[in-house]
Amino acid sequence: MVGPRRPLFVLFGSSIVQYSFANGGWGAALADIYARKADILVRGYSAWNSRRALQVIDQIFPKDAIEQPSLIIVYFGGNDSVGPHTSGLGPHVPLSEYIDNMRKIATYLKELSESTRLIFLSCPPINEDMLNNDSSSILSPIVRTNEASRHYSEACIEVCKDMDLKVVDLWSAIQTRPDWRTSCFTDGIHFSAEGSVIVVEEILKVLKEAEWEPSLHWKSIPAEFGESSPYDVVASDNKSTVNVSEFTFHREKQWD
Repeated sequence: MVGPRRPLFVLFGSSIVQYSFANGGWGAALADIYARKADILVRGYSAWNSRRALQVIDQIFPKDAIEQPSLIIVYFGGNDSVGPHTSGLGPHVPLSEYIDNMRKIATYLKELSESTRLIFLSCPPINEDMLNNDSSSILSPIVRTNEASRHYSEACIEVCKDMDLKVVDLWSAIQTRPDWRTSCFTDGIHFSAEGSVIVVEEILKVLKEAEWEPSLHWKSIPAEFGESSPYDVVASDNKSTVNVSEFTFHREKQWD
C-alpha cells in the first residue's frame, strides 16, 4: 500500500520561525492542519538577519537534494530593522542591502525546482512599550521601532510584487485586531497564540487563493492512507466502520 509522496513545507527564518511551535505558535498550528497531508520542517534561526541567512542558504537548501520542498515560508526583516550599534556589530542591515538580500534569497529558492512555491512574511508591528519593559542585563540596549518595522515590511512586500511572489502583509494583518498590542505578543516581538492565529489565517488565505497546480491548500490534499478500513472505529449500526482520517473535531478553531 503506497500512497503519493507527502509535500514538504519548510518554515525558514529568524526567531519568529524558530519559536513557531511554542506558545500555541503558528508552526504548530500548520503542523496540526496538515497532519497526514504534508510534512512541516522548521528551519528557524533565532537572532538571524537576511545577511546571515544568505551566507548559508546553499547549506540549508542544497540544490542537489533528492527532495526539494513543495513550499517554503520565508521570514527575515525584524532583526535587520534593529537600529545600528556604534561598534558596527549586531543584526542591523541597511534597508537597501535588506532589499538586495531578499531578492537573492528569493532567486535562490525559486531555482530549487519548478514545483517549489514561496510565501514571504513581511515584518509585523511591535509593541514598543512591552519590549522596552523587558530589557536584558546581558544585552546592549537594542533599538527597535514600529516605524523601522513598517519600512522593512513595505520593502519586503515591494520585492515580492516585483518578483511575482506571494507575500503576507503581517504589518497590516496583525493591526486589524484592535487590541493587537496586548494580545498578539509574548514579549512585544514574538507571537502569542492569538497573534499566531492571524498568521495562520493569512497563510491559509494565500494557499487557498493561489492558482498553483497542484494546490497546496490543506483541503485539497488527501489524507495519507485515508482509505476506509474494517479496523476503523465501529459505527453506531454495529455493522460498519467510520473513516475518521480527516476529522477535525479536536481543533478549537476550525480553519478555512
